Amino acid sequence: MSQDFLQKTDPTAKRIWNALETHFHEVSCSLQELFRPDRFEKFSLSFNDLFIDFSKTHVNETTMKLLVKLAEECHLKESIEMMFDGVKINETEHRAVLHTALRNFSDQPVDVDGNDVMPEIRNVLQKIKTFTEELHQGKRCGFSGKKIDTIVNIGIGGSDLGPVMVCKALKYYEIDGMKCHFVSNVDGTHIHETLKDCNPETTLFLIVSKTFTTQETMANAQTARQWFLKHASENEIGKHFVAVSTNAKDVETFGIDKDNMFEFWDFVGGRYSMWSAVGLSIACYVGYDNFEKMLRGGEMMDNHFRYTPFEKNIPVILALLGIWYTNFHNYQVETILPYDQYLERFPAYLQQLIMESNGKYVDRNGELINYSTSPIIWGEPGTNGQHSFYQLLHQGTVNSLAIFMAPALPLNDLDHHHKILISNFFAQTEALMNGKDEVTVEAELKAKGASKEEIRKLLPHKVFEGDKPSISILYKKLTPEMLGMLVAVFEHRTFVQGIIWNIYSFDQFGVELGKELAKKILPELENDELITTHDSSTNGLLNQWKVMRNEK
Repeated sequence: MSQDFLQKTDPTAKRIWNALETHFHEVSCSLQELFRPDRFEKFSLSFNDLFIDFSKTHVNETTMKLLVKLAEECHLKESIEMMFDGVKINETEHRAVLHTALRNFSDQPVDVDGNDVMPEIRNVLQKIKTFTEELHQGKRCGFSGKKIDTIVNIGIGGSDLGPVMVCKALKYYEIDGMKCHFVSNVDGTHIHETLKDCNPETTLFLIVSKTFTTQETMANAQTARQWFLKHASENEIGKHFVAVSTNAKDVETFGIDKDNMFEFWDFVGGRYSMWSAVGLSIACYVGYDNFEKMLRGGEMMDNHFRYTPFEKNIPVILALLGIWYTNFHNYQVETILPYDQYLERFPAYLQQLIMESNGKYVDRNGELINYSTSPIIWGEPGTNGQHSFYQLLHQGTVNSLAIFMAPALPLNDLDHHHKILISNFFAQTEALMNGKDEVTVEAELKAKGASKEEIRKLLPHKVFEGDKPSISILYKKLTPEMLGMLVAVFEHRTFVQGIIWNIYSFDQFGVELGKELAKKILPELENDELITTHDSSTNGLLNQWKVMRNEK
């Protein structure tokens, strides 16, 4: 399928965008005014133990019809098919976008440049399965014959955030006795503190870098290698180091046998790569079966996304609601609020997925954009966030679309805790919507015996405006399949928004400039010479650093 028929046009120039702007001004009313007895049924969706309530958003039936029409006018259906079919929609890097193929368990081929990539993908999955099963059965031991019980994943960006999020999310399913650490930051503290908890006889290092040249990753890998060689010989490295890479030459130079190198492909972007061999740490930590269940959960959502009409399509509807608030309500923030401690790193994972994908100010024609693209993504698990930043959500001057997430059933047997947790989940969405008016506040203060003067002073501070939108995502239980579904929901949501915003969601050139400059600066730190090659601020900082380094 060719992309030539797609009109890469400014979405704000489309007729339907103008219709949405008109509609926005015509239906400017509060959430309380929108509510009717049937609203919950009309503005909610469900699929395979996953339930989405968006009734607490500023939409009506006309809003949703217009937003769906916008998706259609932006050729979303055709774009979805091109992605799944292996068309090189990542045009700036001339690559296909096929993280969906990594979780394709059907018999359908997926072609890239006329070659079916599925046999290669299945071969790598089988290699992961064999490796992890041998590891757990004690057939792959350390240099002293002891069983491996500690995994250290060394990577950064997509080679870290996805796997670490999943391993924390699936901790309930961990292999008995297995520990998993993640090292990403080039700050030596990260690797130093991690190695303090490791035994060289029982630790396996996974070096995750497609090129095997990523500065931060290779600095940490070399430090781990030097630490290991204090306890073992060079010829033992192969038992304790594994590579996820495509650079066989440098992998072997490092000391890793090519049989212990797991490959992945250019059609898988870093922030989408946890489904590939980049997820080896996941399989080592929770077992291959659970890793595969996560993939199959992702596949279930892929099929829902690909074949479900937009009106009932969870990723599409969530994407359109984001467009509605970002571009028409002018919200610049989305807050991710999982009421599930296992999802403690989910907001951080979504920060990369969404902002690295859609944080662009140039459209697909190379022209500057005059409308908002990605909002700022942030968040923390509930109820911790309630005692931290919810003050801003309820009474601050920044508007945010809040996305709440929670399981109906806990994985542990502390059900009383879970009921307290979920009561707060429900209460916060209700409080954001309804707030608390002056009449209620005054009555409460009077009931507490406050004087008229006290009431006058306190009243403005205790009023909650309400009318704050939220989306609630309720799932039955955090199984590996459900986690796969949830991640795929947000992957596809991000894709949909990129299509509508007319931007390329799958490159990330914005992360490169600072790295390039850092490589130029690094040699300047090796001596005490005065630096004059940068702007006055950077020169001053570099020279001040040298002074402070030499002070006794």
